[in-house]
Amino acid sequence: MQFFSLQDIFLVEQFSKTGEHRDIKKSNYFEIIFIKKGSGKHFINEFIVSYEKGDVFIISPEDKHYFKIDKETSFSYFIFTSSLFSSKMNLPDRSYWIHRIEQIINNPNVMPGDIINDSYDKKLIWHIHDIIKNEYKKNKAFYQHNISNMVSTALNIITRNITKEFKPKERTTKKLQKSNIIDNVITYIGQHIYDTDKMKITSLANHFKMTNSALSLYFKKKTGDSLHHYILMYKLKLVKYRLINTDFTVSEIANQLGFTDESHLTRIFKKYNNMTPKMFKKQEIDTEEFNTEEVNLVHH
Repeated sequence: MQFFSLQDIFLVEQFSKTGEHRDIKKSNYFEIIFIKKGSGKHFINEFIVSYEKGDVFIISPEDKHYFKIDKETSFSYFIFTSSLFSSKMNLPDRSYWIHRIEQIINNPNVMPGDIINDSYDKKLIWHIHDIIKNEYKKNKAFYQHNISNMVSTALNIITRNITKEFKPKERTTKKLQKSNIIDNVITYIGQHIYDTDKMKITSLANHFKMTNSALSLYFKKKTGDSLHHYILMYKLKLVKYRLINTDFTVSEIANQLGFTDESHLTRIFKKYNNMTPKMFKKQEIDTEEFNTEEVNLVHH
């Protein structure tokens, strides 16, 4: 059953199930699933993971998943709908949520299974879960604002559990911890992809206490990709997400992701995808409509 809705952007649903559970709605953009009680197996894409009371899962837009339940399971869903991207919505934290969710979705450390690996954070995110429910029940002044803040905090907790913290050494230390510096660079890019200045090679090199050439050469050696190209491909991936899931214009997306203007984004997008952003969006819409018609024909 639906517990409450925040401007149709953020929903909380709670229910208990036995046997098997599959999500019916396909219009959701991102989900956080709390296991309040029970146990079983979670089938997500090509993985199978066991679950138990207290686990927290995240579901991205392209994930296909379902639960096979051994012991009756109580689920609590935090659902971010595709309305999150509607420019008509004026929720104060909307933009922050979008940035955090995209950072989570595109983080290379994300794996199926319980997403919270720190015991303190596990208690904290469940506490936040309970606060959100109680704020709605009490219905006191500013409760929607408080809920919005708590959702932002929950996203922060998830992000720090999939992000490896990095504290750069001083230049006086001759040896950097190079074994994990690539992971740290990739994580840093994910955290600051919207900040054009921080994505400049000079800024990245300064942050990691390296010269421009040293960082560029090392990144190329370890990944086979240039630093500039990796950042560009990351941005284009975000562009595709927004074209598919939002009603932002190409011009708005270009501005959000640090491209000079719409024509600049269009030229680069076409170079790597053999079509313009508008053509890509139309193709995705046509494909979705075709698939919907096929499903309807089967059901009839």
